[in-house]
Amino acid sequence: MKVAIGDGPYEAVVNTVFPPRDVSVATGRPFGHLDRLVKMTRRGLVRCRIVNRRLTPRGRERRRQLMDYAAARFAEGGYHPTSVAEIVQGLGVGKGVFYWYFQSKEELFLEILKEAQTDLRRDQKAAIRDEDDPARRIQKGMRASMAWYAENRNLVNLFQFAATEERFAPAIRRGQEIAIADVARHVQEGIDLGEFRDSDPLKMAHAILGVTTQLSRYFIHEQGEAPADVADMAVMFCLEGMLAPDAEVALSPAS
Repeated sequence: MKVAIGDGPYEAVVNTVFPPRDVSVATGRPFGHLDRLVKMTRRGLVRCRIVNRRLTPRGRERRRQLMDYAAARFAEGGYHPTSVAEIVQGLGVGKGVFYWYFQSKEELFLEILKEAQTDLRRDQKAAIRDEDDPARRIQKGMRASMAWYAENRNLVNLFQFAATEERFAPAIRRGQEIAIADVARHVQEGIDLGEFRDSDPLKMAHAILGVTTQLSRYFIHEQGEAPADVADMAVMFCLEGMLAPDAEVALSPAS
């Protein structure tokens, strides 16, 4: 969707008609943001409508710049303190440019979460694409995840914040459900092949993702350890078990 003024595309004129410090001839005050502009339509000053659109390569690049800069600002300063004004000022564009791509700061944040989750899953899928063995797929997926976490610390911080916010937590849960379903499928295949003990693949998938997430959060983000070393520990714990090969200890079943 996009906004248009009259019969012309909004993107082509927004910073010309309403630059960052433009002044309304009706009020003598600077225009605020698109919400204020839409309110003015009731007085007949500007007519806005919603039309379908496809972003040009330049438009996609601008949208990407907004998202990358906003993600960095959210991670550094926090979601709530960071305003749309701060984002556009940091990029040197008018608010109209922001509202051309996003209806609100909340929508922007949700898009950042969505694209980050998609990017993480893309890396995981690329890592296991040519692997037939389910155990090695899980191992490579865990390593790819930890490498992504290490390279995208800002986004991981946003994941952690979003999980605590009622309006953003559902987006995080949806991403987790997809990831768990992926892992559970590999686990079930491993059970069918006799590589894994016969157990609940869903519970095992939750355990694998829990270990991967917790070790990444503490050892990579807080302690600054190398992702490969942390991944070695995660793989050993999940796929080989905690006991050393020569340990003579029998695990008791849960009471």
